Order: sequence, then C-alpha cells, then structure tokens
Amino acid sequence: MAVEIDTEIIERQRKVLEAALTSSPEMERRLQKHIRAVLMEARKDIVGDISAKLKSDPRGAAQAVRTSVYRAVLGGNVNIFNSKKAHGVNTYEPQRNPSPRGGNRRQRSSSTQRIMSYAPLDRGFILRFVNDGTGDRTINFRSDSRRERVNRGSRGGSKYGKTINTGLRGKIAPRHFFGPSAQRWVQQAADNLSRLIYMEVQKIINES
Repeated sequence: MAVEIDTEIIERQRKVLEAALTSSPEMERRLQKHIRAVLMEARKDIVGDISAKLKSDPRGAAQAVRTSVYRAVLGGNVNIFNSKKAHGVNTYEPQRNPSPRGGNRRQRSSSTQRIMSYAPLDRGFILRFVNDGTGDRTINFRSDSRRERVNRGSRGGSKYGKTINTGLRGKIAPRHFFGPSAQRWVQQAADNLSRLIYMEVQKIINES
C-alpha cells in the first residue's frame, strides 16, 4: 500500500512561503508601507519629547525630526539631518523692543533674515546645535568697522559701554536629547513592525 503526497498542497504551500519572502514585490511593498507607518509614529513621539525639553521653540524646530525609508534594503531611520528640499517660509517674527537703542537701530542682514525664515521642517541645524552643543561662537566684524579700532576687552568710558563688545557669544552646552529618545521610540517601532509582519504572513496563509 502506497500513500501519495498531494502535489497540489505542496505547490500551494510553496507559493505561500514564496509570497511571504521579502523578495516578493508585493510583500516588499507592504513591508515598506508598515516601516513608514511605524517610523512616523516614532517621529511623533520623539517630537513630543523634544518639545517638552525645549523651553522655547517659537519657530517649531522640534518638527525638523525626519524619517527615511530605505529602498535597497528593508529598513529605515529617524534623524535630524538637513532636508534635501525646502519646505516654505517661516513667518514668525519675535516681538522687538520699540526703543531705538541697541540692535533695534539696525536692519537685519540678509543672512540673518534667511536663517530666521527657515520653515520648521528645515530647522534641523538648530536641533543639532542644541543636541550636540557648540564651541565658542564669535561675530566676525567687518574690517571697516569702528570696533576694529577699539582695544577689545578693555573697560572704560567708551561709547560702547563699560565692556566693549568683542563679538564673543559664548557656547551652547550639549543637551543630548535626541539619541535616548530616538532609541526608545525606534525600538518600540521595531516591536510594532515585528507584529505587523507576522500579521501579513498570516494574511497570506489565510488567503492561499
């Protein structure tokens, strides 16, 4: 007595396993969709963490957290790198002291105006400054500036006040807020993705 193997069942199971492999274009499309969804959810939580840590963010720099879904391999990341394209103009204007003294006497330079007008999604450089910190920041005075003819750092009765403006603007201490937050929420995204992949495989099996 011989028991034959049902070749139709074997062929059907082979097609199910083949469809579940990431080499299947349809499965790859579904997985990329899920990767994008879990990363966007992680981004929302990271933005929330950053917003809670920044005491003031009127131009919405926290929104500059970006996601990227890989094409060559299945995966992705969240980052605070610069975007490759601009996202419009930020119209926020800080309240200025109406007094005609100090910086209010002068118009902003084109460079300052450009940086101030970056949209929230284009302000990743602000997040990197705050996250990584900076070295000593200085202002480079023009060679024709009257300050060039002043003994900088001295004190006394000059028109610039008791302490002459040397252009030193101090440095930003690193906050390191991005790494821990991103690691926490990306790990949760990976766990969510694992469950979604399992559901996709079960769906394929049930549809077979």
